Amino acid sequence: MRIHTLDLHFLGIPGLIASYLVESGGEYALIETGPGSTLETLRSAIRAAGVDESVIKKVFVTHIHLDHAGAAGWFAQIGATIYCHPNAARHLIDPTKLIGSARMVYGDQMDALWGKMLPAPAGLVIALQDEERVKLGEVEIIAWNTPGHARHHHAFIIGDVCFPGDVAGARLENSRYLSVTAAPPQFDPVAYVHSVDRLTAAGFQSLYLTHFGRVDDVEWHLSAYRKRITEIHARVAADFRSGVSAEENRTRYATDEHEAAMRAGVDEALWQKCERANLTSMCADGVRLFCEKEQ
Repeated sequence: MRIHTLDLHFLGIPGLIASYLVESGGEYALIETGPGSTLETLRSAIRAAGVDESVIKKVFVTHIHLDHAGAAGWFAQIGATIYCHPNAARHLIDPTKLIGSARMVYGDQMDALWGKMLPAPAGLVIALQDEERVKLGEVEIIAWNTPGHARHHHAFIIGDVCFPGDVAGARLENSRYLSVTAAPPQFDPVAYVHSVDRLTAAGFQSLYLTHFGRVDDVEWHLSAYRKRITEIHARVAADFRSGVSAEENRTRYATDEHEAAMRAGVDEALWQKCERANLTSMCADGVRLFCEKEQ
């Protein structure tokens, strides 16, 4: 088996969003497609790896947020089967609601950021149950239900490696700063910790993060990430109980995360890149929304 890391150069910046081309026994699969806005970059990266995109017959998306699955419909329209969580399938077949919700958030920036999300033919979208397996050449790709970032989230397992989507967070340039992916509306710290514990217990040798790249210090990463999930929840929950406004919550969250990144040895340039990969304002809103639901 070979795994090719494909950098989608989101916003023209290297190292923000990855897609993974997996090759085994003469078959090819794609894990994550990135957004529609980087489709041409993805296609070029696939060809640079010596593969024509038409031979990719299996595409796996961890969840249907636009930075992970925005280009999935294009691959389905050229004949690839899309594998996803059961709660994600309908949004891949008809992305109207998903696109509408995103447009409300991003407004005039929507098209530039995310591009088009094409509908996938229903017959080419297959929902995988927890621990269901799909054969690819000489290996099997196993779906694990891993809620916390989103309820419709899978991690994909091949042997001793894991493609965790957003359930293992964002970590750029192999720094020691782990940014909790907590965008609304489905952040759930209890489910999140359970999912991270499940990954930890498996003893994987490597994680292939969508944001961004291969991680080999898996035990440290997952242990530290578990702490970060509980830390941001406790922090926002305390502020919420004390009456901090949503706007002030965003400001405090950004300040606290900036300080955490500096303590982890991140310089200002890398911090700005981390912000591009995982906006603190959106994460602040995601954690606060969970706190509101807790009341």
